[in-house]
Amino acid sequence: MEAPARPGLGSGVVLEELRITGLGVIEDATLPLGPGLTVLTGETGAGKTMVVAGLGLLFGGRADAGRVRANPGRAIVEGRLALRGRPSTAVRGRIVDAGAEPDEDGTLLLGRTVTAEGRSRAYVGGRAVPAAMLADIGEHMLALHGQSDQLRLLRPAEQRGSLDRFAGPEHEKLLVCFAERYTQWRAAEETLADRRANARQRRQEAELLRLGLDEITRVDPQPGEDQALREEAQRLEHVEGLRTAAETARAALLGGAETVEETPDAASLLGVAGRALEAQADVDRVLGGLAGRLSEVTTLVLDVAAEVSAYREALDADPGRLMAVYERRAVLRALTRKYAEDVDGVIAWADRARTRLAELDISDEALEELDRERQRLAAETAELARAVRAGRRAAADRFAEAVTVELAGLAMPHARITVAVLPKPCGRGEPSLGIEGETVGVGPDGTDEVEMRLMPHPGAPAQPLQRGASGGELSRVMLAIEVVFAGVGGPPTLVFDEVDSGVGGRAAVEIGRRLSRLAWAHQVLVVTHLPQVAAFADHHLVVAKDTGGAVTTSGVRVVQDTDRARELARMLAGLPDSDLGIAHAEELLAVAARDKASRGALAGTRQPWL
Repeated sequence: MEAPARPGLGSGVVLEELRITGLGVIEDATLPLGPGLTVLTGETGAGKTMVVAGLGLLFGGRADAGRVRANPGRAIVEGRLALRGRPSTAVRGRIVDAGAEPDEDGTLLLGRTVTAEGRSRAYVGGRAVPAAMLADIGEHMLALHGQSDQLRLLRPAEQRGSLDRFAGPEHEKLLVCFAERYTQWRAAEETLADRRANARQRRQEAELLRLGLDEITRVDPQPGEDQALREEAQRLEHVEGLRTAAETARAALLGGAETVEETPDAASLLGVAGRALEAQADVDRVLGGLAGRLSEVTTLVLDVAAEVSAYREALDADPGRLMAVYERRAVLRALTRKYAEDVDGVIAWADRARTRLAELDISDEALEELDRERQRLAAETAELARAVRAGRRAAADRFAEAVTVELAGLAMPHARITVAVLPKPCGRGEPSLGIEGETVGVGPDGTDEVEMRLMPHPGAPAQPLQRGASGGELSRVMLAIEVVFAGVGGPPTLVFDEVDSGVGGRAAVEIGRRLSRLAWAHQVLVVTHLPQVAAFADHHLVVAKDTGGAVTTSGVRVVQDTDRARELARMLAGLPDSDLGIAHAEELLAVAARDKASRGALAGTRQPWL
């Protein structure tokens, strides 16, 4: 039966292809991917985990040289992204930051190589980039869920983070505001405590700074003064030689009483040359042009001569001034020996000292002002904490109800999830605030602890997930949470690595149905051992192990039609050619096809996925 058109990713980012070379047991495999639900099956040890590891590498995960095949000694993972319509601005922004542009067909190639020595390189659109850039793209592109994620879900911090994401962007903005105010409050607390606890050391430091500032203020150095005085001292020390040079130059340019009458000066010679050329300018205008240039030279010589004369007149052999310059330079050198290499550095030191003195102020007035600021920030932090708590409590009821509804569809019809938002207890030496009439602990994420509780059937007590959920139940709870998150956005590609372990029977069918539903809004890739889940796939890939050679290798192939039924029969009974197994597999495929067809009919005229 042909799969119905899906209403999900009409635009966005889709991972169309993944190629893995030289990673673990995979010598060279290409995985054709696409929109919808793609399942990856195969015998235990065939290399399905390497596919997930390859995805992790492609999107910036840690490079593990131990997984690189000895021959060729380098692992390569490449992925082709298709950017349809208006992809996530976050993903496109990261691509632009990398300096890459999609190809004409709207695709973009990502790449990662790892050598056996542990060296790693990353590429986006053919450009070399840091691995962190791939991780940044992956953060907005892909969410990977494995069995370790189920364990992570048991941690209170993860449960609180899940609730905050579900609460929506406005709540997350409120959390950012709270974290900023919390940081400011803690900084004010620490500053006040430091000033009170280290008053003696601060007084000593402040006294030394004041002594230095007083000394610098008395001298009053000016920017560049040391260089100016050095140049002035040099002129005063050589005033006679400078005067002689200036007079000789002036005489050569303009003549003078000391020059021999027969020796013409430069200005006179230029005048003679100019007049001679000007006299023949009517005959050849080239000479007229040269005469004009000589006139310009004559004007320049006269200007230089005038400046030389003024310089000579300004020279003053003043022993008193020279002594004053020597004394001033000595005073400035005393400052530069103590505070900096030159006068400009001394002035900069004084500026820093004034700033530091303001920070060291431990007067009663300064401490009172700091205390008032601390109390103001504490009050604002408490008010924001109350708003965060209110947002979490409002979201907790909606979140619990939505997850409970999903659990009913996952063969847990009588189970209920509750989410408790509890005050964070005060720890010894940790910050605390007064919230709603009680003193509670506080951190950058608020004053609350979040605890998800599962009541598996009526009459059973609601227990925290870490105590009240079996492995199979925890798998279904995590999937239910992921389905709920899918309704409020999230990354376009979701990867599930054997999260259905410990589940079978009707629950396995429902997990397949839910993953298929999730694939209407996301690209979903699932590594599974359950035929009930694999039956719902839009694309079915099998990882096959080849032990015929000296080295075990694995490859990936697409299965369709009868080959797909044979693979499901293998998963059911371990016998791909069993008539009974194939009949059961075909029944599973029919159930899945009817479910997808009925969902497609409900979609009506909604925009198709592709």
